[in-house]
Amino acid sequence: MNPKQVKLGINLDHVATLRQVRGTPYPDFGEAIRVAERAGGDGITIHLREDRRHVQDADVMLAKREVSTTLNLEMAATDEMVKIACALQPDFCCIVPERREELTTEGGLDVGSQIPRLREAAAALAGRGVRVALFVEPSLPVIDDVMQVGAAAIELHTGRYADAADAAEAQRRIEDLVQAAEYAAAAGLLVNAGHGLRRDNVAAVAAIAGISELNIGHAVVADAVFMGLDGAVRAMKAAMCGA
Repeated sequence: MNPKQVKLGINLDHVATLRQVRGTPYPDFGEAIRVAERAGGDGITIHLREDRRHVQDADVMLAKREVSTTLNLEMAATDEMVKIACALQPDFCCIVPERREELTTEGGLDVGSQIPRLREAAAALAGRGVRVALFVEPSLPVIDDVMQVGAAAIELHTGRYADAADAAEAQRRIEDLVQAAEYAAAAGLLVNAGHGLRRDNVAAVAAIAGISELNIGHAVVADAVFMGLDGAVRAMKAAMCGA
């Protein structure tokens, strides 16, 4: 895929984080959605966590009304979240691992140990017209496990590439992502990617054939401190196209 065609999903969790840290009504979550889409965001991603540390239930309902591109709900495969997602009917649900102690999602799902539960969740969501993705490591055996679940898509965890200690390790991680993307696409899965991507490292991932969309949040919100959300979204898209 030409890197200019790779979509950019904007994760707005940390707009909600900024609001929740002091319990204010601002920044306005709906306005963040509108700005991100006007600036060229191809979709909006939000993660409704069990502990509600940033995005709240009201934000999810607001996003359903406001998003005019595609809405991707990140969630754990719990009964509560599956029920919420089935009622909401977003365009996509990305099932992620979740622990209360973590600062952010720390890695891909251990798919193999929970295939029956993930299969049940994926079937329930698909029955409501929701396309289901699993957030996974770029590993061929894990992708084989995903095929047993019946998900429509995967999101490859790019955190190990983003955190690489040196250029040699970064290249190895890119090669892992290339191999995984090719393998998953050949199996008929939609392939997205994300985690830890920034303007200075996104181009190599955007250039990988077979990747449809990159979901990026923290770096965009961080850039918005200096250039505004509109400018941050535009700058990230420009960096992706510089692959």
